[in-house]
Amino acid sequence: MSDFKYPKEEKLKKKAEIDLLFAKGKWRTYGNLRIIILKNHPDLQNENVKIGVSVSKRYFKKAVYRNRVKRLLRECYRLNKELFRDSFGEKTVAMLFWVSNELPEKFQDVEAQFIKLCQLQSQKKS
Repeated sequence: MSDFKYPKEEKLKKKAEIDLLFAKGKWRTYGNLRIIILKNHPDLQNENVKIGVSVSKRYFKKAVYRNRVKRLLRECYRLNKELFRDSFGEKTVAMLFWVSNELPEKFQDVEAQFIKLCQLQSQKKS
């Protein structure tokens, strides 16, 4: 059985890691979902995947809607963690973004885009 937790060790919190991610990371986009990833960088001290989620105030003025989209993105990662690790690697730092002003109607819509993004990365890796 897979590990469906999202523990503190997997959360991207440190400002130094986030700054390094934006400075050296690579962007991937599919649909309304965008991800910035940084793999196996020598300045990173992590042994496992770290992921963060961000939603722009420009697209969603009300915090209620931003928080909902963030919850959906975290849930996508949590449920599809194995697919993410297979696609992007074990020692990866990443941040997910929702880049649309439309609130996703269903969780399945967000999850489908997340899975497709992971599959596209797997195809590039091969």
